[in-house]
Amino acid sequence: MLLPTLYRFSRRLILAGLGGWALAGAGTRAAAESATAEIVEVKKIWDAGGHNAFTDLIRWRERWWCTFREAAAHVGGDGVIRVITSTDGATWESAAALTEPDVDLRDPKLSVTPAGRLMVVCGGSIYRGTKVLKGRRPRVSFSDDGRTWTPPRTILEEGDWLWRVTWHGDDAYGVSYRPMQTAAGPGPADGDGVLVLCTSRDGLVWSELAKLVVPDRPNETTLRFLPDGRMIAMVRREAGNTLGWFGEARAPYTQWTWRESNVRFGGPDFIVLPDGRQIAGTRGYVPAVAGAKAKATTVVARIDGVRLETLVTLPSGGDTSYSAFGWHEGLLWVSYYSSHEGKTAIYLAKVRLPQPGASAAAER
Repeated sequence: MLLPTLYRFSRRLILAGLGGWALAGAGTRAAAESATAEIVEVKKIWDAGGHNAFTDLIRWRERWWCTFREAAAHVGGDGVIRVITSTDGATWESAAALTEPDVDLRDPKLSVTPAGRLMVVCGGSIYRGTKVLKGRRPRVSFSDDGRTWTPPRTILEEGDWLWRVTWHGDDAYGVSYRPMQTAAGPGPADGDGVLVLCTSRDGLVWSELAKLVVPDRPNETTLRFLPDGRMIAMVRREAGNTLGWFGEARAPYTQWTWRESNVRFGGPDFIVLPDGRQIAGTRGYVPAVAGAKAKATTVVARIDGVRLETLVTLPSGGDTSYSAFGWHEGLLWVSYYSSHEGKTAIYLAKVRLPQPGASAAAER
């Protein structure tokens, strides 16, 4: 389904303005880099479902592929995993819809296997006609052409949520969040407590590699690899001060160093660019100030160590976040969802980033 909403930003500079990010003393480097990041274009690319959310984006076989969940609402119901595709990012068509009876398929993430197949991992939640989670287990599906997919197949164990899969060489890695085990039995079925790094050779059979010691209800985790083989984890936390954590480990990825970031994460993702820069996307949490209600936005930020420095705030609001990235022809392509125009819909943004070293030059 093609949709008309299109925002164009001709040399328009979008400055960071999120008080909720609490960037301690935004220094001249952060200000200079923010001032040179530019939103080139934003386009609504899908709103055919009742509620369209939780995106991922990949470029595969000279095409763009975007996946997300369609359902009646943010929680509950039987979610459908929609896959849409485009050659140019302007015209999109539906390629597939993955379903499973009585299961809310949600949070789909795309990757390409060493054999060159497209893979989707997603959550499989059971609500039984309510909005109360009764159970969950991850699913995976594979495709040779992006249009015909294997039926969703369960992996790992009941209670797991393998939120994203990242391939490195011949191996797949992902972090599952699990309910905490207490003296009275399992804790709440919302990932309250335990992160486990898992690995697989085929995406179907997974084994536990290490438990990740992150406090305060850790859950959604994105893994990426640096050119020297180090694994970096970006982890959302829902309790304590709720600030996100970054972790780092070298092979065999069993010993981790953790540091706290300066902002809260929601739907975290990041990309390592060819020049080594790391760019992140997350929900921006803007607190209530002077009678104004708290609000959420979707932001793109530069990772400086473990700090996030906002580059642009995308047109967004309400129910929003879960951005994903691609790098193509010198532009950052960003998929995300938002309800700022009323209906929760899928958007695609193109962002021109500052040249490497631009901020340092501005400081001089």
